[in-house]
Amino acid sequence: MVELSVGTTPMSVALLIIASLASAVQPFRPNIVMIIADDLGWNDVGFHGSDQIPTPNLDALAFNGVILNNHYVQPQCTPSRAALMTGRYPIKTGMQGPPLLAAEPRGLPLSYKILPQYMRDLGYSTHAVGKWHLGYYRRDYTPQYRGFDTHLGYYGGFTSYYDYILQDIYPEGEFTGFDLRRNGSIAYDLQGRYATDVYTEEAVNVIHSHPVGRPLFLYVAHLAVHAGNRGKLLEAPQEVINRFQHIVDPQRRTYAAMVAKLDESVGEIVSALHRRSMLDNTIIVFMSDNGAPATDNQRPNIGLFPNWGSNYPLRGAKETLWEGGIRSPSFIWSTTFQQSPRVSTNLMHITDWLPTLYAAAGGDKFAMPPDIDGVDHWYSLQWKLPSPRKQALLNINERDRNAAIITSYETGISRNTWKMIFGKFKNHEFDEYYQDTKSPTNPTYNVQEILASPAGRALATLYPPSATDYTIRNSRFEATVNCGVGINYPAPNCEFRPCLFNLDKDPCERLNVADHNTAITIQMYNDLRYFRSMLIPQSNRGPDIYGADPKKWNDTWQSWAL
Repeated sequence: MVELSVGTTPMSVALLIIASLASAVQPFRPNIVMIIADDLGWNDVGFHGSDQIPTPNLDALAFNGVILNNHYVQPQCTPSRAALMTGRYPIKTGMQGPPLLAAEPRGLPLSYKILPQYMRDLGYSTHAVGKWHLGYYRRDYTPQYRGFDTHLGYYGGFTSYYDYILQDIYPEGEFTGFDLRRNGSIAYDLQGRYATDVYTEEAVNVIHSHPVGRPLFLYVAHLAVHAGNRGKLLEAPQEVINRFQHIVDPQRRTYAAMVAKLDESVGEIVSALHRRSMLDNTIIVFMSDNGAPATDNQRPNIGLFPNWGSNYPLRGAKETLWEGGIRSPSFIWSTTFQQSPRVSTNLMHITDWLPTLYAAAGGDKFAMPPDIDGVDHWYSLQWKLPSPRKQALLNINERDRNAAIITSYETGISRNTWKMIFGKFKNHEFDEYYQDTKSPTNPTYNVQEILASPAGRALATLYPPSATDYTIRNSRFEATVNCGVGINYPAPNCEFRPCLFNLDKDPCERLNVADHNTAITIQMYNDLRYFRSMLIPQSNRGPDIYGADPKKWNDTWQSWAL
């Protein structure tokens, strides 16, 4: 109620009423849950056509939301997370190189405001679960100093799944330490419990304890399905491994169990949101930070951390700019999209999530720095509009001398998406096609399992189910990349001359068409040169193993530059 004093003018009365109404009306803020898988392959989810590993909870969300079939990330962990958090291409932050090692005295520069800080400005409660991998050598680089209210997880690139040990190799030798903490304090009490279960439980606890009336931003960055330490690269509960007897390769069988646990985690998080009556006001984003570090029995020792994932039929793997390394299995779900689920072929890049989610949360777009590279897709996602992004820099690595860029040209009703690659990756070790999982022993795709999954049951309570047997199979067909027979073309050599691919006609990057499209090749090469002019070089600071040595810190990896 507005109280009036003697002598109050009509104009002042109007201003008082407006001020009173403004203070009474709180802006609508959806809850936002981001779930990041680590090293998950394109071909390791059911919604992209794989029958080998059922992912009913992921599929339920995907088929009731928007499957992002042209969503691109960076080729490795740290660069992807830097791009996600800042909305900037990693070349703008100096983070375009390899992932951070545990003993490196650097991190995502503190001069950049990042995603949880923007969410906090809008009144969100912000919580991080799982992997950080953006630096911790000083405490002010760690999650709670960068916008998160709480964090349960690890600072480095990976740990083992039961004992949370991180082993890193340096010229000085191998160094081993414990890396799991709860709000900065070492969490020894969680040793012996499976990591995916630990992070799921924490996410569920955050949801259950979240205060009514305040929006939630929950960032769940799973360890799954990244490989662990040498000697026990892949770990999963034996009873889950036993479900996959149809998979002959024992390593791939264990990997399948790790994916299954990840899928179960998603189901539990969705169920927790449903129990708290939060689901109908929640946006859920799922993605992998990069492609799988694929391997097979013919080359089992390639790469430091193979996980036997599959990017098939896409070429390449993690650490490359081939489609298999950077095209991420991704989707977004909300009740808005459940009314009209679809497969989107709009070009989207991981930098886009900062402005997109900020807009979804009701933030003012003019609060975004003008120099970010991310593009707001919220309205195009809501209204099925064409992508506001026409080009994406995939990366420039000035040390390894490789780069890639995508440009989408639309003329009338037709579209051509061109991709240029320059250079080589890991001495051509990951240039081919790996882990074709088609097999007569694979189980038949089971739509009823999707509808009956915890996520499927929760979604069905919100509206009349829009995902039916017919729509699921139709969307699955549309989201499956099919390159036809004779896919295994040898990789073109892009080391001395750029390669050009028409991704709409050739998503598996079989044919280099640069010589037949000279004008486009020259234009995209000049675009790369333009981005190269903005590149901040990678740091020359080597690891500080003397300062970071876990033996100095009670056999733990800790912030050491206090």
